[in-house]
Amino acid sequence: MAAHVSILPRVTEIGTEITAGLVRYLLRDQHPDLAELPIREVEGGWGNQMWRLGDELAVRIQRMDTAPGPQLKERRWLPLLAPRLPLPIPVPVRSGAPSERFPKLWTVMTWVPGLPLDRGAITRSEHAADTLAAFLRALHVTAPADAPTDGDGRGAHPRDSTNGFDYFFSAVDADAIGSDAAAIRAVWDDAVAAPGWEGPPVWVHGDLHPANVVVAEGTLAGVVDLGDLFAGDPAVDLAAAWVLLPTGAAARFFAAYAAADEATVRRARGLAAVKSLFLMLMGQNGDRGIPGGKPAWGPAGRAALDRVLRDPLADLTGTSRSGRDA
Repeated sequence: MAAHVSILPRVTEIGTEITAGLVRYLLRDQHPDLAELPIREVEGGWGNQMWRLGDELAVRIQRMDTAPGPQLKERRWLPLLAPRLPLPIPVPVRSGAPSERFPKLWTVMTWVPGLPLDRGAITRSEHAADTLAAFLRALHVTAPADAPTDGDGRGAHPRDSTNGFDYFFSAVDADAIGSDAAAIRAVWDDAVAAPGWEGPPVWVHGDLHPANVVVAEGTLAGVVDLGDLFAGDPAVDLAAAWVLLPTGAAARFFAAYAAADEATVRRARGLAAVKSLFLMLMGQNGDRGIPGGKPAWGPAGRAALDRVLRDPLADLTGTSRSGRDA
């Protein structure tokens, strides 16, 4: 369900190795009716480790994460959002409490079948563009007043995120950026200059990239890892038009989404450039053996950056919007 390739050791910050035996112990202690189902590890993940539980469930157990917020957020909101979304998302069905054996949260969730896009491919680009647009239109409704807010700045307007852009831009090897440096900065500067979101905060996934969607039969089949869910600017998610979809599919996506004004598309494009640089940096770190690095993400990031720079911005907008009620 998130990344399935990792070079991280399966050890928490507190030094407890996460094994099938530990997962089975926790289930026997708190959910004994599930404890005898087959358990198998899902490689990857950073903040959380995933373990398949039978054919239809998975255990999401905190690894590097120390704060309970993301899992508590998923437990509260995903069961409410899932029924109205046209793609499956993981839904919490049981809660695991911290204990003496393992003093962190864990959650039993439904399993979303499919291959993570960072290990697969989209070959039906028009179908995938329409599917992603339908999913985001369904998600991007006005969030309730008590919805979670952006806690780490990923939902900020690009003008308030220049430090992040500068960090990723300088951290990626100059050879990997090549002659596109000026063009990348131009995309970012245009996003910084774009007007901000004037509508009410809408539900936003917050971290759409190739490890957080799954594919089957050449198209999108599910969306996973909603621990960054918050209420904010839809441009954060609309960056996926370039980050996830094949070359040339962005126009089809925005036509199907039909609700992004020019300013929102400009912000989304700049945020897509940052996400592409992030993926390139993660790939670079993986190539150098740095913990947390993902070698496969480098090429995916470079391809996404090429789409940001090469796909024409014209004709990507639909009708102007200011948000819709849930």
